[in-house]
Amino acid sequence: MAIKKYKPTTPSRRHMSNISREDLYKEGPEQSLVVKLKSHAGRDAYGHVSMRHQGGHHKRLYRLIDFKRDKDGIPGTVARIEYDPYRTAHIALINYKDGEKRYIIAPEGIAVGNTIMSGDECEFNVGNTMPLSRIPLGTQIHNIELIPGQGGKLVRSAGCFATLMAKEGKFAHVRMGSGEVRLIPLEARATIGVVGNRDHEKVSLGKAGRNRWRGIRPSVRGVAMNPIDHPMGGGEGRASGGHPTTPWGKRSLGRKTRTRSKRSDYIIKRRTKGYGSIN
Repeated sequence: MAIKKYKPTTPSRRHMSNISREDLYKEGPEQSLVVKLKSHAGRDAYGHVSMRHQGGHHKRLYRLIDFKRDKDGIPGTVARIEYDPYRTAHIALINYKDGEKRYIIAPEGIAVGNTIMSGDECEFNVGNTMPLSRIPLGTQIHNIELIPGQGGKLVRSAGCFATLMAKEGKFAHVRMGSGEVRLIPLEARATIGVVGNRDHEKVSLGKAGRNRWRGIRPSVRGVAMNPIDHPMGGGEGRASGGHPTTPWGKRSLGRKTRTRSKRSDYIIKRRTKGYGSIN
C-alpha cells in the first residue's frame, strides 16, 4: 500500500498522511462475522478510570478474526482484502470449500483469488498455517501460538514478523522483532509470511482530532502540572521535574514492569535495550 499525502490547505493538512485504500474492499464487512463491542472509555466495573486517556472513538464494529486457523485440509480462497478499525493490519475474507467464511490477518503478498490452507500437510506458501515442527529454519512467520490450540497470540501487528531460529527437543527458538528469543512448543502453529500493511508506521496523523477519532484522549505532561497534581510538577520556569514518574510516584522509565508471577524460563534472550519499533 502506498502512502497518500495531502495538499496543505489547512495547517493540520500540511503534514497529514494516510494509507491509500484504493485496493481494499469498500462495501463494508461480512455481516455474519462482526459484533458490536460496548465502549468502556477506560473504566472498570465500578466506573473508575483504570486506563487513562481513553474514550470517545468513532463508531465501529469488531471483526471476528480466526487466530486459531484450525480448518485443517480444507482449502480456502481469498475473497477480498478489507480495512479493520480495531487493528493496524488489514484482514482477508476467506471462502472455504465447505461454504464457511472466516477473517484472517492478511499477510504481505497475498491477493484476491489466492488459495490458503492450514494443517500438517499443507504446502509451504505465504498465508498457510502449520506447526513450527514443519516450518524450515530461517522462515519469517507471524500469528504464533504460545500454547498449542490456543490461537495466535504473538506477532499480529502491521509489518511485523518473527524468525524461526532453531529446533531443540520439544521447543523451537523464535526471535521476535524486538530481539527477544523465546522457546515455543514445536506443536504450536504459526502462519508463514510477514503481516501486511507495512507502511502503517509511516502515517502522520497531522492533527489531534485524528487521535480523538481513534479513542485516544489528550494527555498532559507531568512537568506542566502543579506540585499538588503530579510529583514532577512545579518549579521555576521549565524545570525538568526529576526522574520520570507516574502521577502516583512510581518510576516510569528504567523500572521493570513484567509481572513477577509470569514464567520467564521460556525467554532465553531478553529484548534489545532501547527497542523502539520494528524488526
